[in-house]
Amino acid sequence: MNISIHASFLPHNDADASLAFYRDILGFEVRNDVGYNGMRWITVGPPDQPGTSIVLFPPAASPGVTEEEKRTIDEMMAKGTYAIMLLATKDLDAAFERIQASGAEIVEEPTNQPYGVRDCAIRDPAGNLIRVQQRS
Repeated sequence: MNISIHASFLPHNDADASLAFYRDILGFEVRNDVGYNGMRWITVGPPDQPGTSIVLFPPAASPGVTEEEKRTIDEMMAKGTYAIMLLATKDLDAAFERIQASGAEIVEEPTNQPYGVRDCAIRDPAGNLIRVQQRS
């Protein structure tokens, strides 16, 4: 069996801010930008990995989510506890410099972790925790 990751989903609460973060700060290319009923789905991904994408989506659009659940999701996003994404780079220090210079929220500066990676943690505009790792 050969299974690969095609797309992962991260919620957004401001499409333009999320687009600017993933495109302008992280350097991802925009693959799709679709609006429907006042909501917006944006697909981005690393230019050298055309088969792998991140879909930035409005969590309110998920079918079957109640109003109470939407409020809980909003609260968790505000605290940064709703979604996490791990990214990798060959030069963590250079990536961190660029991210920090952009004014993005820094959660943890580059650190050697006991589980064999050096990484940092940031938050995207929606509060999603993004860890950027450099593997040894």
